[in-house]
Amino acid sequence: MRSYRDLFRTPEFSPFFLAASAQTVARTMGGLALGTLVYRATESPLLSAVSMFGSSLVQVLGATFLLSAADRLPPRAALTALPLCFAAATAALALPGLPVWTLFAIVFAQGLVESVGGGVRWGLLNEILSKDGYLLGRSVFNMMSGVMQIAGYATGGALVALLSPRLSLLAAAALYGTSAVVVRLGLTRRPPRTTGRPSAVATWRANALLWSSPPRRHVYLALWIPNGLVVGCESLYVSYAPDAAGTLFACAALGMLAGDVLVGRLLPARLRPRLGFPLLLLLAVPYVPFLLHPALPLAAAAVTLASVGFGASLVQQERLVALTPDHLTGHALGLHSAGMLTLQGVAAALAGSMAHLTSPAGAMTAMAVGSAGMTLWLKRAEKRAEGAGGGAGKGKGKGGRERGQGKGAGKGGGSRAGEVLNGSGR
Repeated sequence: MRSYRDLFRTPEFSPFFLAASAQTVARTMGGLALGTLVYRATESPLLSAVSMFGSSLVQVLGATFLLSAADRLPPRAALTALPLCFAAATAALALPGLPVWTLFAIVFAQGLVESVGGGVRWGLLNEILSKDGYLLGRSVFNMMSGVMQIAGYATGGALVALLSPRLSLLAAAALYGTSAVVVRLGLTRRPPRTTGRPSAVATWRANALLWSSPPRRHVYLALWIPNGLVVGCESLYVSYAPDAAGTLFACAALGMLAGDVLVGRLLPARLRPRLGFPLLLLLAVPYVPFLLHPALPLAAAAVTLASVGFGASLVQQERLVALTPDHLTGHALGLHSAGMLTLQGVAAALAGSMAHLTSPAGAMTAMAVGSAGMTLWLKRAEKRAEGAGGGAGKGKGKGGRERGQGKGAGKGGGSRAGEVLNGSGR
């Protein structure tokens, strides 16, 4: 698959893309409206921020207890039911007179459901496009996410200002319902990628299996930690430059778009694996001089350049898919998504705490230094593993054995690994 045009010629990709776009706009509109509603009720910036981003913090619970469902649910049925659940929850948030703790309970429940939804969604994308097209497809989704977030914030802000937060929440609920209809009518019925009943035990065992491979473990850490620490830098734009935060966010979105096009479309496949760690360093290094309070044009240029480094996640995701057995693809990608969002939420809280004790500029520099240091440590750890015989070749061999076990399990084979992956070894 060589071009974005080829993606949209692929059967089912267009409705899948449109449904995800509608959900992104709905999530952004709903988050802004809920944050405004909570702030007006409590006058607490902390509670307002948690209402908008708190669902990310519970993703780790979904990854711990629920993620086995990602490969054990029929994709079309799951992706139809999930936005319907979100529509009902978002409409419930618009009810007048709800206490704040009830709003947070609904938000956290949405986060748990979404932790499964990410695995179902990205596992299905891998089926629609196959592994050779996954990176290009994911780059399109990354670009769509940035554009739709801008559209969602603009539309949601206008609705909140001109009408009310509750009407904006109802509009978001309607978009979720529309997404469910598009999925139901536009996608074909597929069986689950693996058999067995979803359970916490099956989730733990599959997580342990994914984590047991050193190459996959390094990929997960590279996807979660350097990225999360830099998102901590982004969370301080408002306090760093209150009058220019919108400019910095726009520059970050522009840089991320450029990085996705560079990695997903322009770089030859033979060069991509070599650029994963350089791009992670690029993600962090431009933030280090923020301790000197650069002028806005320099700060905007630094943010744009740094955000090109987010293209590293595409390189790492491509490697993760290559190292993962087909019947665990949804679980593996769901674990990546849940871990990434959790680390981003934790990093934002850590950055805010550091900024409270020092300054926004000092906290941004500290988070950037931490991100760069973690990237260098991961590179050294990977080289040590390769030197000890635990490099990519070993990881591929292990992946091959897991594929064989999965096939045996699907045919009723008696291996313990097959029982674990199918959830029948409970």
